[in-house]
Amino acid sequence: MQQSAPEESFDDITDAVVAASRVLVAVAARSLSAVNTDVTLPQYRTLVVLASRGPQPLGYLAEQLDVSPSTATRMCDRLVRKGLIERRPSKSSRREIEVKIAPAGREIVDRVTRRRRREIASILRSVPDDHRKRLAEALNAFSDAAGEVPEQSWSLGWST
Repeated sequence: MQQSAPEESFDDITDAVVAASRVLVAVAARSLSAVNTDVTLPQYRTLVVLASRGPQPLGYLAEQLDVSPSTATRMCDRLVRKGLIERRPSKSSRREIEVKIAPAGREIVDRVTRRRRREIASILRSVPDDHRKRLAEALNAFSDAAGEVPEQSWSLGWST
């Protein structure tokens, strides 16, 4: 069966985003390994979620990470032992535990973000000038559609 032109176009766009995501994941992994070899990518993602969305109940964090509550608990156990996050009883419910990023965790996120930004800027210098603005607009629309918190809201000192 032959696909319609709009579906073929959608497939091309999907392929382009998948290729770009591979580049971005590689940049993120290199940035993390250059800053801290003791934090895994899933643990780093946990730190980023806490840095961007603030303190939250453990169950909600599990939803944000798309993992089971027991997986989130084990991840948080490791991050607490490393001094990168803190646990405390929830202010709204004594039965819930709330987690928040610790200063050492925020420092890792900030350092990795700075390094990642430098590497991405270097890549963007190779993109023709007339494509950069359209690229920024398209990526912002993509991030908005995914519900991502804009980086400037958290990476430049937003307190939790």
